[in-house]
Amino acid sequence: MTFLGMPPFPAAARTALADTQLRRNLAHATGTIRAKRAAVVAEVAEWEELRLAGAAIKDNTLRRLDEHLLTLEAALQARGVTVHWARDAREACDVVAGIARDHGVDEVVKVKSMATQEIGLNEALAEHGVTAWETDLAELVVQLGDDLPSHILVPAIHRNRAEIREIFRRGMAGAPADLTDDPAELAGAAREHLREKFLRARMAVSGANFAVAESGTLVVVESEGNGRMCLTLPEVLVSVVGIEKVVPEWADLDVFLQLLPRSSTGERMNPYTSAWSGVTPGDGPQEMHVVLLDNGRTRALADEVGRQALRCIRCSACLNVCPVYERTGGHAYGSVYPGPIGAILNPLLKGVGTDEQTDSLPYASSLCGACFEACPVRIDIPEVLVHLRSRVVDAHRGGTPEPEAVAMKTASWLLSDARRLEFAERGLGLANRVLTRFGRRLLPGGRRALSRLPWPGSRWTDTRDLPAPPRESFRAWWRR
Repeated sequence: MTFLGMPPFPAAARTALADTQLRRNLAHATGTIRAKRAAVVAEVAEWEELRLAGAAIKDNTLRRLDEHLLTLEAALQARGVTVHWARDAREACDVVAGIARDHGVDEVVKVKSMATQEIGLNEALAEHGVTAWETDLAELVVQLGDDLPSHILVPAIHRNRAEIREIFRRGMAGAPADLTDDPAELAGAAREHLREKFLRARMAVSGANFAVAESGTLVVVESEGNGRMCLTLPEVLVSVVGIEKVVPEWADLDVFLQLLPRSSTGERMNPYTSAWSGVTPGDGPQEMHVVLLDNGRTRALADEVGRQALRCIRCSACLNVCPVYERTGGHAYGSVYPGPIGAILNPLLKGVGTDEQTDSLPYASSLCGACFEACPVRIDIPEVLVHLRSRVVDAHRGGTPEPEAVAMKTASWLLSDARRLEFAERGLGLANRVLTRFGRRLLPGGRRALSRLPWPGSRWTDTRDLPAPPRESFRAWWRR
């Protein structure tokens, strides 16, 4: 779920901000996706009604999630699918590795899947001698470059064409010596590289965008056709599905298949929408397994404020509008789930108070609210961020207090007694004379601010305005 060894967000962000090439790549890519999304969303007059419908379907499903999951299990089993339940990443990885072992498989092809990234499936399979080949183009770039994904939809968004060409030339067996950075050539090289793997693989691994309970149908939407190849050619198909992906009825897809493509790729519909319901003799995989994954989702479900994060349909719209993500990129979040949704989803799934990196994520936001406005299922990410910040604070009570906690406690003591407050106000005039030695500057509207305070006050004035204290308090002025 989180990348081992990653520093807390502030430290990682500071490093990312110094990488000018990264910032150019991100600004270009997110700007392009934002513009495409805005254009296709503007075509839908009832867009807000669709958002409300999507949120309502998800919330109603989560309220009866146990019932819908049992319905899904029964429908899948009736269609010849073996259903496995996994409480955590280790159990899920063991199930997939066991299936590969039972079939004597030493390689699998994979459809792009956030759930399998979350549980570290590729690394777990490698420990069992099984190679997992990513077939999504952006995932392939990340894999060949021995890199980490930095975006939910476009994992290699931090790379430009020239960088991708070099990755292919170094890591792709049989890459043309004269390969250029032309997108068509790069895609052609990837196609040649993957074709033999599609034809050779006996087992495939997928996730699912949706799981329809009433019919036992899994749905994957994608843009390249690699998913269709993985879902139809191999003999064995294993799908790792988060328990929050269930929807009760087939009709519910009508809402989500309008919301998802417009919010993710800026398209009216995805080029490939694949739906499969069990085993069909002589057509497609002849053995199917579904791993229903918890891995912290029931913990998130128990959080009355945070459970709305389980509405997420992994469109990445919140990443593309986030000013913090655009400047730092996904790696700074140290997680498979970056950006605003990652800043709430990771602490909810993993729990706060466990490590410094996870606890830093709710603070990786300016709370501007752009993510909520873009979210197709109306997840109020700023509300959850503030909620999780309070949870982080509560988790660290009782130990050595942080400087911020000391400052807040002091302010509480001071402001809770009128006499103490009046005494402090008397000192403001003296403070004004002392502090103005460090310089003043004008703010918009004619207000004055201090230019810079000595340490530790400089940690504030280096990045924020500090209005100069008044020469006379209100109480003194009133008496006079």
